Amino acid sequence: MSGHVHIIGGGLAGLSAAVELAGGSECVTVYEAGPACGGRARSYLDRHLGCRIDNGNHLLLSGNPAVYRYLGLIGAQKTLVGPSRPVFPFVDLAERLRWTLDLSRGRVPLWVLSRRRRVPGMRLAELRGLLALMDATPDMVVSDCLQPGSLSRRLLEPFAISVLNTMPDTGSAALLGAVVKESLARGGRNCLPRFPEQGLSESFVDPALAHLSVLKATVRTGSRVSAVEMDGATVTALRLGDEQVAIGERDTVIMAVPAPVASGLLAAQLPGFSAPDAFESILNVHFLLPAAPTLTGGLAQARFIGVVGGISEWVFVKDRILSVTVSAANRYDGRDTDELAALIWNEVRAAIDPAATAPLPVAMPPLRIVREKRATFAATPAQDRLRPGTRTMAANLLLAGDWTATGLPATIEGAIRSGAAAAKAVHARRGTPGRPE
Repeated sequence: MSGHVHIIGGGLAGLSAAVELAGGSECVTVYEAGPACGGRARSYLDRHLGCRIDNGNHLLLSGNPAVYRYLGLIGAQKTLVGPSRPVFPFVDLAERLRWTLDLSRGRVPLWVLSRRRRVPGMRLAELRGLLALMDATPDMVVSDCLQPGSLSRRLLEPFAISVLNTMPDTGSAALLGAVVKESLARGGRNCLPRFPEQGLSESFVDPALAHLSVLKATVRTGSRVSAVEMDGATVTALRLGDEQVAIGERDTVIMAVPAPVASGLLAAQLPGFSAPDAFESILNVHFLLPAAPTLTGGLAQARFIGVVGGISEWVFVKDRILSVTVSAANRYDGRDTDELAALIWNEVRAAIDPAATAPLPVAMPPLRIVREKRATFAATPAQDRLRPGTRTMAANLLLAGDWTATGLPATIEGAIRSGAAAAKAVHARRGTPGRPE
């Protein structure tokens, strides 16, 4: 007799769990509170700009195994694109210096021996910082590990901010070290930059929904779970407003919502439940150009550039859209939004103009600012300790989300891994085989 898996949340963690489970012996229903699935990794039509944009920017790597497994299951692997080499263009605005980090494909980091391929001004002794990150203990912060110098200022600190969405003086060195182990330490073949050819929804959401539809899974948008009813250590029902969904003894619930939502639904029900309770924001600014710029050099190959010494951190070139990401953006909460946009536009011009065949407009073009106030949990050692595992005290209740104990920061890779882990736990509970690895 098959059971029913009720997945609360249609972000990438919930979709990952659903994709792993659909088509097997379980019936699958996804409940998404919003009008569309995808969470922080979705695209939408912006009426002000008159075009489709991503709600944020996500730079993936070729060595993200969970991402590629998920995309393979939904038939969307070829929707990610990027340069054929592990190249990362950068500009240091303060020093007016430009370079392209060109990593070695294999594990041996020959790139550090070439002045043309490495970070300008770096000393080989600074590489001890990478080793320290990989050996970091849970209580260490990133700044404890880094050596002073150009490698830290021009690469490792910006890398830490973008990966952790937390500043280096408070960000977990162990979480950043886990990413280093899966990327730089494994060689450039695992560091090829990847991003959606069209948009986040076109790569991660729409193909998943089509896949789930074919496999007869049910996806209910606009369906907010307002309460989880329990009898002792067993979930017995879900409340969706006036609707009650009974949970049978062979059914399983996967809670794949953001940490604050999970806390609101479960903290009073599960003694000892914990979840991150401090968060960092991300600021994205999307500029609409009158025409797509023609680029040269490393920027033409990569279609993005890292920015050091400014407010901007990454600028992505998406046809007519120049999309800027500012991570760990709590530090700018008190700044005027219009002032920030003007400063960022000047930084974009400084970053893009030298690599474009024609300069960008001096006047700031139409734009959309997207500020996600609780984009990720603050990736500090203290918050990392609050992250729960997949299983809970309730035998029929599992957790998923990039805020759970994935061993990684709050990333797309972590979110998808968490969904797959929840699906594996469902199969373990039921004694059924999961999808082959």
